[in-house]
Amino acid sequence: GYAPSHATKKTHPGLRDRFKIVSLATLYGMGVTTLAQRLDVTPAVARHLLEQHRDTHRRFWRWSQAALDYAELSGGISSVFGWTLHVAEKTKATTIRNFPVQANGAEMLRLACILAHDRGVALCGVVHDAVLIEAPVRELEDAIATMVACMKEASAIVLGGFELRVDVETVLAPERWPGAEEHRVWRLVTEALGTAA
Repeated sequence: GYAPSHATKKTHPGLRDRFKIVSLATLYGMGVTTLAQRLDVTPAVARHLLEQHRDTHRRFWRWSQAALDYAELSGGISSVFGWTLHVAEKTKATTIRNFPVQANGAEMLRLACILAHDRGVALCGVVHDAVLIEAPVRELEDAIATMVACMKEASAIVLGGFELRVDVETVLAPERWPGAEEHRVWRLVTEALGTAA
């Protein structure tokens, strides 16, 4: 009810960013106080948002609870390809709940990079859930299409046929990734390169 049904990332970016924080907060087990601080709202508003998430996404919460129960009963939980989190007495519930999403996301990204490499895409690196590629301008559209296909294929393999959407952002030289100059890491790297030259 906070946005119209036709709302998208482009039409309501601020609202989307706020609710992305709420969604990630629930996944990471963020509490009311921290969420209130992140959103700059009162604890009562933060509590209400977390309750709404539980009411709206009941299936997710059943799945999350089942993953937690399984891990605690069996002593571990694994990704699709066998990356295992061994559960000990001090392992936090939030760590366990977070593991299936993060681990299988990593499996998707790793598989997408392997597929892309095998198909001739020049990989520069990964940034969280994104892949940086490079190609001559005349080959860029094909390289992007191949990378997108690899990411979709990897998601379908890891998620049992479900294919995730893939966003594309293109930056042509001499442009830089939007906002790069504001990032601390960018400044550190450019300063280090400047002293090395």
